[in-house]
Amino acid sequence: MEQRHLGRTGLRVSRIGLGTLTWGRDTDEHDAADMLKAFWEAGGTLVDTADVYGDGEAEYLLGQLIDGLVPRRDLVISTKAGSVPDPDRRYDGSRGHLLAALDASLARLGTDHVDLWHVHAYDPATPLEETLQALDLAVSSGRARYAGVSNFCGWQLAKAATWQLAAPGARTRLAGTQVEYSLLQRGVEREVLPAALDLGVGLLPSSPLGRGVLTGKYRHTTPADSRGASEHLAPFVEPYLDDTATRIVDAVTTAADGLAVTPLQVALAWVRDRPGVAAPIVGARNAQQLTAALSVEALSLPDEICRALDDVSAPVHRYPDHDWSTL
Repeated sequence: MEQRHLGRTGLRVSRIGLGTLTWGRDTDEHDAADMLKAFWEAGGTLVDTADVYGDGEAEYLLGQLIDGLVPRRDLVISTKAGSVPDPDRRYDGSRGHLLAALDASLARLGTDHVDLWHVHAYDPATPLEETLQALDLAVSSGRARYAGVSNFCGWQLAKAATWQLAAPGARTRLAGTQVEYSLLQRGVEREVLPAALDLGVGLLPSSPLGRGVLTGKYRHTTPADSRGASEHLAPFVEPYLDDTATRIVDAVTTAADGLAVTPLQVALAWVRDRPGVAAPIVGARNAQQLTAALSVEALSLPDEICRALDDVSAPVHRYPDHDWSTL
């Protein structure tokens, strides 16, 4: 699998990442082992997790599989901290919480460092410089090799990345930002993507298949074994089952038929090759689904297909996102 630099750093990652959102909950140890081995054998390196996935079980399960199944040195392990199970405060970006969460993640993962550590979301109740200092301390202590953010909007990302660049050598530049990005969710193109490109931050798209909708599986019904039929994940899928999404999925399916490939491959290739994207994170439930996603490696979409998909999925960007003189 092709490797790409993450932002303007020396860190190289496989251009498809393996997500572990369902590990320890919907994905058991056997399926997780099959997926990790298949991913590694295909040349995949980037494995993404978080301290809240499965209430820590995803990290623990990954830790159990490292070395015994796949050499630790062959993986780029990325995890996140900052989300908390508190209805009154969903995110805690305080230095104390973040560093304690990192130590707990390392214990579950059974490793002395992670390759990439993200702040899971912006915390308006904590000064941003305090949150970012936790990243600096994690890197300077060797507990994390690189650092990034997740789910930051455009101004938040720009402020954080600029703050880190203001004291080179003393602060750790942001390597990556993880945000949802797909043909069904192109909101990052308003400000996040331009900020990332300008400041040298690599984009790691989550839900690159539109929460599974872009595979076409929901075109006529909701499969009983799908996330859309799952009690705890159905609300996650439902926003992408509207008429707009249907029109985009139909276009993806038409493109796939014309190229003799699958809608999954078309949708994944589109986001993988967008400007600024380092590696979409694919959250498969089993090895069969993952193998289908990994088969996209040999596919590059023709320019005319990309233009057609761009047109049918184009978000509405008006002032001040576009040059005012063109409006």
